[in-house]
Amino acid sequence: MKSFIIILLSIFSTILFAQTDSLPKSNWSTSAITGLNISQIALSNWTQGGDNSLAWTFFSKIDVLYSSNPWALKNNLKLAFGRTKLGSADFRTNDNEIYLESVLTYDINWVVNPFFSNTVRTVISNGYNYSQIPALQTAKFFDPGYITQSLGFSYSKDKVFSSRLGVALQETFADQFAHLYVDDPKTLDKIERFKLETGIESVTEGAYSFAENMLASSKLRLFSRFNSLDVWDVRWDNTITAQINKYFNTNLNVVLIYEKSQSLKTQIKEALQFGVTYTIL
Repeated sequence: MKSFIIILLSIFSTILFAQTDSLPKSNWSTSAITGLNISQIALSNWTQGGDNSLAWTFFSKIDVLYSSNPWALKNNLKLAFGRTKLGSADFRTNDNEIYLESVLTYDINWVVNPFFSNTVRTVISNGYNYSQIPALQTAKFFDPGYITQSLGFSYSKDKVFSSRLGVALQETFADQFAHLYVDDPKTLDKIERFKLETGIESVTEGAYSFAENMLASSKLRLFSRFNSLDVWDVRWDNTITAQINKYFNTNLNVVLIYEKSQSLKTQIKEALQFGVTYTIL
């Protein structure tokens, strides 16, 4: 299983970054945004109370687009990882995500165009539930891991708004934590470590510049299974970027997730980062 995952990620890395001599460089459009936020407090003989603390979060978003009419291949890689330490306690993970998406579109000169997409989601490092003592591990790299393929039609306008809707296959992989994400409670004699689901996937994203140096972007993903169309997985990723100068910016990222298989409650993550903007020509 680990070998399969490594091969799979290697293939996607090749799709994302390889530019061979047979492909005109003018057809490539590549950009990268990275952000790093560090907070540190050190106290010595401090009578007003408090404790030493250190927290850092890293954010990176890489977009690679290859366009050669009538084909277009859009790739997006999002990485987020962070840790925090308070006093003598051990470091705790406060951000932990890999989100890789590839969308292949064929222009047929209709209002909508056919597409095929593939999405990979997992965590970078071990994840824990710190509300319990001792902390309970709930995830590790590709445990669980989600891979989703979708085939359907997409609509886009001026690279500012796009929406796609298609029939989807979603595979969920798990091993050590299969009982949390994959196992079917109805089969008491075995523990399932793989789950295949068919359904409908919708992805809508847009970007809006509401000031000279400020940009708001939003991406909403919905997925529902054919056998339970009244239940939807929701992932809503929102980012506001304020450009300070040519190289530096600040990012406010808010992610809302609802997946019944993970938690019956809505999950929310908010992160504020100081970052570097770099565009690859």
